[in-house]
Amino acid sequence: MFARFWGRFVGVRISAQGEVAEILRDPCGGLDCIAWEDDGLTIVASAVPAWLPVPRSWCIAFDRVAQALHDPLLVWEDLLLDGPVAIFPGTIQPAPLETLPTALWSPAAIVRRGAAEPVADAEAAASLTMSLDDAVRALALAAGPLAAEVSGGLDSSLVAASLIRVREDVAPWINLYGAEAQSDERPYAIALGAALGIDILSVPHATGPLTEADFEAISRGVRPGLAGIDMHHDRDWSDRLRTAGATAIMTGRGGDSILLQGATADVFTDLWRARGWRSLTSPALTGLARLNERSIWSLIAGARRETEARPARRNELITPIAHRTVPRWLNDCDDLGPAKVLQIAGLIDGIGRQSPSLQTRTLSVLTPLLSQPVVETCLALPATQLVLGQRDRGLARFAFRDRLPSIISERRSKGEMSAIYGRMVADNLDFLRPWLLDGRLAEVGLIDRAAAEVLLSRDNLIWRGTYGEIMTVAAVEGWVRAWSQRLVPL
Repeated sequence: MFARFWGRFVGVRISAQGEVAEILRDPCGGLDCIAWEDDGLTIVASAVPAWLPVPRSWCIAFDRVAQALHDPLLVWEDLLLDGPVAIFPGTIQPAPLETLPTALWSPAAIVRRGAAEPVADAEAAASLTMSLDDAVRALALAAGPLAAEVSGGLDSSLVAASLIRVREDVAPWINLYGAEAQSDERPYAIALGAALGIDILSVPHATGPLTEADFEAISRGVRPGLAGIDMHHDRDWSDRLRTAGATAIMTGRGGDSILLQGATADVFTDLWRARGWRSLTSPALTGLARLNERSIWSLIAGARRETEARPARRNELITPIAHRTVPRWLNDCDDLGPAKVLQIAGLIDGIGRQSPSLQTRTLSVLTPLLSQPVVETCLALPATQLVLGQRDRGLARFAFRDRLPSIISERRSKGEMSAIYGRMVADNLDFLRPWLLDGRLAEVGLIDRAAAEVLLSRDNLIWRGTYGEIMTVAAVEGWVRAWSQRLVPL
């Protein structure tokens, strides 16, 4: 099936006796899948709505909550609940559910296959163009009234350049802008609109106070609502697009990772691991040295001593733990270079960002850059080819150079939204401090209260940031509270 079909799907094979025999989930995880057994009945679902009773044996798995707080990628893997079973993307789960699943697809396997079958740059560019065009066409033609996000960045511009070839009735083409210059992408969106012949609606980023009701609204699913942390924005766009008559929106989400935004020294390390001393003849060496403002000797030295994965950044709000779980797809990467490992980590995060949010309750959010054809194309290409030796997303820029205005295809800066989210945290510290310091995570010892007292302050936000870490923990807190209430026996 994975070779013949792609999209958001779950497959269930029924035995001759009418029982669930096997459950299959698509490789790119666009549709969640969980299963459980209750009174002799096997239930397979993508969600557990509030009206559906859950078995009394279910409980919050605080050991996995602790792991997920240290590495949020784990939120999209095993459930933080004991009882139901999550079907992992690209796997088949036999019955009974206690049986170990079989992995049929993995990113690392695609990377290795690509390494064994290298292609020239022109062929790689053609493959990328074809896979994105095909994915956009399939998603667009299956959708009803369709809107599209045009951020002003490269990723959504690539999608837009493919979309105009398929649908003439897209409305609105919508752009988000922030109050600061670095988060105002309207000049780039306007340039894209002129080049593609489309009218773009620019709307300001919606803001407002954070409340317990906001976190409750994003915490009803079986996973914490990390995909819906920007609640006011999601609600605003849902209202606008519903009023406009759209039932789906196409976005460029996932492009940063799968197209390889990071043209860092890690890219040369990947090349060194693949070619050894022969990599010194590659133009990528001087190109990456220039881009990263480093000497070629430091790149070589760094590549030679690169023997293990770098430790993840620690969230100081969280109580340290003795052992940290590695996401499943990253456990199979010992022979891969750090740039490809980072690409796979970004894919895991991208899968999670397709999870339910306030926006997905009213709209189908379509992400062609996270579709199986595009993902497999990009995983199979080496990091040096994806950046063409010296540019972030260099291959994508080259492949679409004739469809995009040069202000976008040759752009070296990137829109920055961190100030928006920093202000959201700073303006809501009066809510977030008691929400975290007196919440369930602190009660069970997963939040370091002393550290949190310091981190949840304006001074810390100014000097150290940590906006993302704070909002991640706040969302997990909301989920734990919501499920603690739901699992109380009636």
